[in-house]
Amino acid sequence: MGHDHHHHSSGKNLKLAFFLNLGFTILEFIGGIYVNSIAIISDAVHDLGDSLSLGTSWYLDHKAQQKSDSKFSFGYRRFSLLGALINSLVLIGGSIYVIYEAVGRLMNPEHSDAQGMMIFAIIGVAVNAYAAWKLSGGKTLNEKVVSWHLMEDVLGWVAVLVVSIVLQFKDIHYLDPALSLAITLYILYNVFKRLKETLFIFLQGTPADINLKEVKNKIENIRGVASSHHVHIWSQEGEHHVFTAHVKLENVNKFEEYKRRKAKVLNTLEAYNFDHFTVQFELDSETCSLE
Repeated sequence: MGHDHHHHSSGKNLKLAFFLNLGFTILEFIGGIYVNSIAIISDAVHDLGDSLSLGTSWYLDHKAQQKSDSKFSFGYRRFSLLGALINSLVLIGGSIYVIYEAVGRLMNPEHSDAQGMMIFAIIGVAVNAYAAWKLSGGKTLNEKVVSWHLMEDVLGWVAVLVVSIVLQFKDIHYLDPALSLAITLYILYNVFKRLKETLFIFLQGTPADINLKEVKNKIENIRGVASSHHVHIWSQEGEHHVFTAHVKLENVNKFEEYKRRKAKVLNTLEAYNFDHFTVQFELDSETCSLE
């Protein structure tokens, strides 16, 4: 029941973030032209990319809730991971664009309507901060990456707000691109960390919250277990993990002994809350081709 509730709230949060971002992007384009601010217009272009990736995330998160079928026997949860990958790539592309614009403005500073910038900055901080807060507790990588999308926008608008206040008292136009550059580099650092996590899961790396050696040792310390091999742990999307292994039992003379030892192994695995586990039991007289 808990998983169903989480997926439902995840979808609702992504839907909210998508419509907030899209609505504000349209407002940015209108406002940027009205106050003659290249900074706001370039941010609107960046936010348009965010809106597209948010829409993709929302769709893929919804897709991820579908149950298993003949095409995807493990279900569709990894579609959520695909959303995280797309978001990361869009955010990297958008950040490169912002860096390009910021460097250009450092070399050729331009005058903007400071008062208009301040009004849009206050709205921008409020809208994006609310959306980022709604997604901040997300467990899936998709939600975490989207949350960074929105945090980038919050920090960007804070920079615009600070600059707009300063510009009303002193004409220092290079402040805007300098702050944008610093914030974008900070965001890129975090996005690359998230991208590394996403690719690690795609490549079926062992989840960081589970110690494979510990699981293997616990199984092999059970009385009547000779050894374990071909042990694998991987994650579907960062939250739900899968376990497979071959376990060799020794000195099994009766079927009841076999059932007891099998039950002990399975009970040990239950403690790890694997979403799915498959164990192939072998007798010590058997030879496994995978050993």
